Amino acid sequence: MKKSLNILLGSMLLLTSCGKDFLNTLPSEKPSTDQVSDAGKDDPSVLNGYILGIYATMYSAFSGVPEIEDHDDFGQKGFDVYMDLLSSDMALGSVNYGWYSDVVRYNSTRDYTLKDAEKPWRYYYKIIMAANYAMDAVGGSEIEVPAEDKETRYVIGQAKAMRAYGYFYLANLYSPEYGTGNDKILPIYTNTQQPNQPLSTTKEVYDLIISDLETAVEYLDGYARSGKHKVNKYVAEGLLAYALGARGTQADWQRVATLTEDIVKNGGFPLTTKSQTAAVFNGGPMPVNTDGGFNNIATASWMWGADITLASNLDLVSWWGQIDYFTYSYAAAGDPKVIDKGLFDKIPANDVRKKQFSSGLPINKFYTLKREPMEQRQIETDYIYMRVDEMVLLNAEANAHIGNEPAAIASLKSLLDLRLDNTTYLSSLSGQALKDEIYLQTRIEFWGEGKSYLAMKRNKATVTRGSNHLYLAGQSFKYNSDEMSFPIPQVEIQNNPQID
Repeated sequence: MKKSLNILLGSMLLLTSCGKDFLNTLPSEKPSTDQVSDAGKDDPSVLNGYILGIYATMYSAFSGVPEIEDHDDFGQKGFDVYMDLLSSDMALGSVNYGWYSDVVRYNSTRDYTLKDAEKPWRYYYKIIMAANYAMDAVGGSEIEVPAEDKETRYVIGQAKAMRAYGYFYLANLYSPEYGTGNDKILPIYTNTQQPNQPLSTTKEVYDLIISDLETAVEYLDGYARSGKHKVNKYVAEGLLAYALGARGTQADWQRVATLTEDIVKNGGFPLTTKSQTAAVFNGGPMPVNTDGGFNNIATASWMWGADITLASNLDLVSWWGQIDYFTYSYAAAGDPKVIDKGLFDKIPANDVRKKQFSSGLPINKFYTLKREPMEQRQIETDYIYMRVDEMVLLNAEANAHIGNEPAAIASLKSLLDLRLDNTTYLSSLSGQALKDEIYLQTRIEFWGEGKSYLAMKRNKATVTRGSNHLYLAGQSFKYNSDEMSFPIPQVEIQNNPQID
């Protein structure tokens, strides 16, 4: 019974989407919440298996709009590429197969009928509704679980973190502004029995995100996860820091400083080393350092990620396929993704991160161990979702916002000492110049990891495309322009009568 139920739960996740009509898809294949709850009483690992199904959705191919099987649709890392391209820090080197062409031309952010606008919406609502399903099975998301019932607290803690994760990315991708405003942006669903819901305000969405993450941090205290694919207390704190920074009040930034300091000091994650940052060569064709490539979840600085194995069944349709020259797929076959020339030119010559790129290609940042062109057919290199270096730069950003500039510089210096030969220039920075430097270093450090878009919106920045963009080269776009966020997709408007 346990095995068959877990298979059913896992397959259900790939069928669930937002809206009442989507929730009724193949209802005979879904166990009821009562069935799951009863099974969980007999064997608590059943509920843990359900949570694992949520995590599997994060890297599954066609997890956004499965019926069309687009090759840019593969969970969180797929939408990391969307965000890097929207922010313009990533550029298409050429377009032979056409993936992402509507994204980079900003057609997808201006036309609600295009599937690119639908994929993130359906993916993140799948995560949200799956998290609601898990919480409904143990009494609902509003119950207060006593401290002694650790198993239930761990289930709800992870589910609430994942629900908040879904709403956070939706709020980024489908709203032009962060904050506490009254713009109506998203429907909120907090259980699986709700009918179609109207749009809630930015404030209501962020209030739910932050409340969920605060509970997650509390409930996951003491949780010893079995792998980095799961959310623990420190990952939940990291998500909470991102959400608070996005809302961006002074009180929020103070909390971001406190949360990120806790992660850096107590999480047990050392910073990504200089050796791990870029391939190092000594006259031969292969790197002399064996710890580079951003390909191994065992890397100590990684806080959250996916351990990709042959059983994950990933090949052409994967992040590695779209980004990595050494994987048999689009990046090497004619659709390369390269760094924006304007950003590359801002990286100092003595910065190890300059060496990550060759002719704009990130072949010395992201690579397989064999480094043979188009060698990796079945994906075995891992996915990264969060690393501690993000928390260091968020800490610097937070301290700069609250006026604690010495602390901001200290955090920034702790990372850049591992990237640059000389960081004495940092001591001269203050005010907006310091904030600008933190933003620049965030863009450089996390190129290709899906973080530049979030930083662009936090910093209310304007992006200008470099000369190597195929489309709209030299043009500038403000963070809250129509080009920078998706419209609510046509399918949602058609199926949800609560949305005008």
